[in-house]
Amino acid sequence: MLGNPGVEGVPPVRRVAIYTRVSTAGGRQTTENQERALREIAERSGWEVVEVYTDHGISGTKGRDKRPAFDRMLKDATRRRFEMVMAWSVDRLGRSLQHLVAFLSELQAARIDLFLHQQGIDTTTPAGKAMFQMMGVFAEFERAMIVERVNAGLDTARAKGKTLGRPKLADKKTMAIREALATGLSVRQVAEKCGVGVGTVHRAKAVMTIAAA
Repeated sequence: MLGNPGVEGVPPVRRVAIYTRVSTAGGRQTTENQERALREIAERSGWEVVEVYTDHGISGTKGRDKRPAFDRMLKDATRRRFEMVMAWSVDRLGRSLQHLVAFLSELQAARIDLFLHQQGIDTTTPAGKAMFQMMGVFAEFERAMIVERVNAGLDTARAKGKTLGRPKLADKKTMAIREALATGLSVRQVAEKCGVGVGTVHRAKAVMTIAAA
């Protein structure tokens, strides 16, 4: 992944984005502390910080639609505004495994590197890249487990004679909606991603809720 073009004989500068987040104000961990430490690392590494994305007073359990800076950063990642995301720790990115799975998937799809200070992960290095790939394997495993649990719940609901709503969509479309919902995307985001109406996603979500009951 190349950053800004350099002069002949000088390697290009890697463009990075910093993401910071705190849940509450007044704690020892502040977004300013996170940003300061990450900027120092970027400066020592010769990286250019092109943007700092900060969510104040927002829990890591919240989905992407409730974290405006996080959402904007991921949109900019798909536009290739930078080549790496830097964060103080993995828990700054999210405290829900489903949300972390979705985040890792988006970074990998956009070919964006990741630097996590506390975990010592830097995917520009061979060891860091191997760790990132391993995280992707576990993310894929988690998605498969979620789908398996949903399908098992639906089978149980059918066995109990529960009515699961209107006639189903094609199996592939239904599965795509379930997987998207399982990653923590909002109903509207799932509708846009899967090319269906919001009402269709609401019905699929209701079926999943019934099945889990």
